[in-house]
Amino acid sequence: MERTTVMDRPAAAQVSAGLLYALRVAIIAQAAALLVAASFAGQAVETESLAETHVMAGMVVHLVALVQIVLAVLVWRPGRGAGWPALAGLALFVLGMAQHFTWAVLGAHLPNGVMLFGLILALLIWSWSPAAARRR
Repeated sequence: MERTTVMDRPAAAQVSAGLLYALRVAIIAQAAALLVAASFAGQAVETESLAETHVMAGMVVHLVALVQIVLAVLVWRPGRGAGWPALAGLALFVLGMAQHFTWAVLGAHLPNGVMLFGLILALLIWSWSPAAARRR
């Protein structure tokens, strides 16, 4: 009888664990900053003194988005990971800037906020899935 052996496939290459962890931390920080900004937004409608706090929280959202873009590009290009999180980070930054410029137009400000939450939720789910560690 002829004996056949099944050769094990080499394990799929993975994205650097340190880069992926840093990106996960940035995504969590972005989600937390968005939650804080949104909570102050609801209070700023009633109390004008909290409007400045809402603006400051929005600035933190912008800064974290910049860090997140850099980390997502590092995971994508040298790390050979997925590229869409870098584009999603850029979209978060652009939508955040749109929030800054449409603060007086609630018809634009509120839908932008909903899109921000949708994007960050997609990034959160992806970042903790096994697909995030796989290389292309």
